[in-house]
Amino acid sequence: MTLTQSLLSMGGGVLLLLAGAEGLVRGASALALRIGITPLVVGLTVVAIGTSSPELVVSIQAALAGEGGVALGNVVGSNIANLGLIVGVAAVLTPMTVDRKLVRHDVPIMLVSMAALVVFLLDGTLERWEGGVLLAAAGGIGWVLVEGLWGRLRIRMTRSEI
Repeated sequence: MTLTQSLLSMGGGVLLLLAGAEGLVRGASALALRIGITPLVVGLTVVAIGTSSPELVVSIQAALAGEGGVALGNVVGSNIANLGLIVGVAAVLTPMTVDRKLVRHDVPIMLVSMAALVVFLLDGTLERWEGGVLLAAAGGIGWVLVEGLWGRLRIRMTRSEI
């Protein structure tokens, strides 16, 4: 494959990724409005998982190829880009209001998860059991978010039926 073909393929892939991400965000936002979920909750669950799928695929492929450093760099780089670049640009473009619950609940979870990764990497390796702990924690946090979401949805449905 020539350099021109590679660049055209990469550009086409970026355009397809942008179109897919736009469709995901619009669909998830429309779903949230229909069933009465706040866009923040949708952003923290459905959209976050959907937009992280490319990183997941790359990390899994890298890990299976024995390139753990690429997988780890992908995760760390994605977090830096999401927090620094995306949130930073959004805040520069327009002031952001943040719910106090987000700061009290979600930010500490994010900080603890990052600290756990740092502690796990102090010996220079990330063992399977450590990956299992991180995966179980992510699943548990996701379950708590979804359970809280469905609990609020059931309360809204019950109130609207009265």
